[in-house]
Amino acid sequence: MARSLTAHYPQPLLSHQHHHHHHPPLHLNPKTPLTRRSLLLLSSSSLSLAATPPPPSPAASPPLDTTITDRVFMDFSLCSTAVTTFPYNATADASTTPLCSDSLPLGRLILGLYGHLVPLTVSNFKAMCSPSAPSTYKNTLVHKIFPGQFFLAGRQGRREKAEVRPPLDLPRNTETVDSRAFMLPHSRAGVVSLCLSENDDDDDIKLDPNYRNVEFLITTGPGPCPQLDSKNIVFGTVLEGLDIVAAIASIPTYKPNERIRQFNDLAEFLGDGRAQNARAIWNRPLKTVYISDCGELKVAKPSLPPSLP
Repeated sequence: MARSLTAHYPQPLLSHQHHHHHHPPLHLNPKTPLTRRSLLLLSSSSLSLAATPPPPSPAASPPLDTTITDRVFMDFSLCSTAVTTFPYNATADASTTPLCSDSLPLGRLILGLYGHLVPLTVSNFKAMCSPSAPSTYKNTLVHKIFPGQFFLAGRQGRREKAEVRPPLDLPRNTETVDSRAFMLPHSRAGVVSLCLSENDDDDDIKLDPNYRNVEFLITTGPGPCPQLDSKNIVFGTVLEGLDIVAAIASIPTYKPNERIRQFNDLAEFLGDGRAQNARAIWNRPLKTVYISDCGELKVAKPSLPPSLP
């Protein structure tokens, strides 16, 4: 009888016996005895799992190399009056013929170029600044200014209109179809970019098989220009002269009133080609601002650190 009574006593929670089955761990089989050796193995495996580092993430793409490999300068000047025709023809030497006799110097920009990232774009830009080239940016206009955003220069056309004529031997820029060349953003003032989406060269010039992209823009700030991102090739930055950039941005421009804009939109909707021609004069500076000189700056031992885009 005593034996029957003791059989109904509950087992203690922690027994010195090796047959404890009341509360087995969730990850163990309830039918498997929980021994001291099992507890040691369980604790050591838990610590091992906790110390195991997470699997490595997929390798990220290498950062864009914005090391400044080259520097060029650009001097900007302002004619005292608006000029529409200039004192030289298509065959004249623009390097010796002044654009206007009563110009006012605005100042010099020093541009740092990303030659590792976009070597073809940088090489062509340097060629267009070289004084030994048959045709350069010298004595050509800043032809559009978008206040608070950017200004445009390097429009192709006739030299008697102070527009650019690229050299015939200028290499073709294959980076214009390379997606990696478009990855830097127009994130601040002083970004120098090859102008593709905002390019306003005449269509007949663009259809020429010898056409080369040389029109460029410089952002003026104060904020970024995200509408330009992924559409234009950022290839440099203003190292010195942001005050000159601000001075150019402050020049008044032609702004059509709302009625003209609405009429232009209607004409474009009806397919009138004159609508596009009319827009060509929008945002043109009311004063003649131009690149009065340009060239490459040779640095024997470059000490400039990589520049942020």
